[in-house]
Amino acid sequence: MSTKIFVNLPVKDLGRSIDFFTELGFSTDPQFSDENATCVIIGDDIYAMLLKESFFSSFTKKELVDATRGTEAILAVGVDRREEVDELVDKALAAGGQPSIGAIDEGFMYSRSFQDPDGHLWEAVWMDVTAAREQT
Repeated sequence: MSTKIFVNLPVKDLGRSIDFFTELGFSTDPQFSDENATCVIIGDDIYAMLLKESFFSSFTKKELVDATRGTEAILAVGVDRREEVDELVDKALAAGGQPSIGAIDEGFMYSRSFQDPDGHLWEAVWMDVTAAREQT
C-alpha cells in the first residue's frame, strides 16, 4: 500500500502562508490548490494543505483552535543533516515565523522549533539513527 499524508491546517491569510512556506524552500502543487486552499509539498508523500479558516470549518463540526493560544499538534520535519535543522528554522524565523522552544541537543538527536504565521508548531529534527539505537 502506498501511503500519502496530507496535514490540513487552517490559515487566516492564505497568501501570507504560501509566501512563508515557499520562503522555507517548499514548493506547492497547483493540482491541489485553488482560491481556498494550497498544497505545500513537504516530502515525497507528505503534504501540508493550507486551508482558509472558513473553508477548513466546512470539514468539521468542532470549533477551530486558535493555534497562537493553544496547541493541538507539533508537526516534525526530519532532515538529513544536523546543519539543516538550523538552516530550516533560521529561514522560518527570517520569513516571519516565531521561535517556539530552544534547541534540544541529545547528541544523537538535535531539534529546534518554530511557529508559522498562524501559530502552528513545527519542529526540524535530525537524528543519527545508529547512535539512537545504541542509546536503548
